[in-house]
Amino acid sequence: MNYQKLSLDIACWIKDYCSDNEIQSLVVGVSGGVDSAVASTLAAATGISTYALSIPIRQNQKQLSLAKIHLEWLSEKYPNVQVMELDLTAPFESFIASLSPDPIGKFSNLHAEANTRSRLRMTCLYHIAAIKSGIVVGTGNKIEDYGIGFYTKYGDGGVDIAPIADLYKSEVWDLAKFFGINQSIIDAPPTDGLWDDSRTDEDQIGASYKDLEWVMKTGLKKYESNKSSLAAKEIKLIEKYLDFNFKNSHKMKNIPVYKNKGAFKEKD
Repeated sequence: MNYQKLSLDIACWIKDYCSDNEIQSLVVGVSGGVDSAVASTLAAATGISTYALSIPIRQNQKQLSLAKIHLEWLSEKYPNVQVMELDLTAPFESFIASLSPDPIGKFSNLHAEANTRSRLRMTCLYHIAAIKSGIVVGTGNKIEDYGIGFYTKYGDGGVDIAPIADLYKSEVWDLAKFFGINQSIIDAPPTDGLWDDSRTDEDQIGASYKDLEWVMKTGLKKYESNKSSLAAKEIKLIEKYLDFNFKNSHKMKNIPVYKNKGAFKEKD
C-alpha cells in the first residue's frame, strides 16, 4: 500500500468534512497506543487546529509515559497542535463513591467502571470540542469498529469522524511507521487502558489482532464456503470472532426506533 497517498487522502478527507460543516478544530484523545497516535497525527496533518489530550484515570504509568512521548513529538512536528493533560481520576472516584452505600444492591462492578472511565473521557473531549467549535476524532480501527465491536458504547465509540475505521490493525501499524511515530508506541501491546490490572486487548478478546484480521480477510469466506478445509484451531478462532460480532452487534447498528404504524386513526 502507498502510505504516503493514504495519509494524504485521509487528511484531505478530514479537511473536506470540516470545510463542508464549518468545523474549526479537531479534538482527539491520546492514550499511548498506536491507534490514537495515528489518528491524532492524521488530524494534525490537516493543518487544522488540533487539540490532543491525554486523559488519565488511574492510568498505568507506562501507558501515560507513552502518551506523553507522542504528545511531545506531535507538538514539535505540527505547529497547529495544542496538547493537554487532564487527569480525571478524582472526578471518576468521586462518581463511584457517590453510588455507595447502595441500600438495594451494588451499583458498580469492574466492567461498569471500565465503561464509565471511557464515557468520562469522551465527555471531556466533547466539552473541549464544544468550546473550540470542533469535532471529536475517533481512534478505532476496522477490527474494533466493524468486526468485534471492541469499544465502549457512547465512550470511545461515540465520535464525530472516524479516520482509521476502515484500516486493519496491520495497516495502522504500517502507517505509524510511515509517520515516524515512536517505535515504543508501535511495539506496545494494544490495550484500552480501562483496567487497574493493565490487561491487554488480547487478554480480553482471547485472540490477537493478527488472527482477527485473518478471520475478516480470509477465514469467514472459508468458513462459509468450505468449513472442512479449516483446521480445528482456525474454526475455534472464527467462532470466537462470530460470538463477539453477535454479542456486540447492538453497538454497530443504528439505534432501534419504533415505527408508528397508525394505532390511532385521526377523526374525520
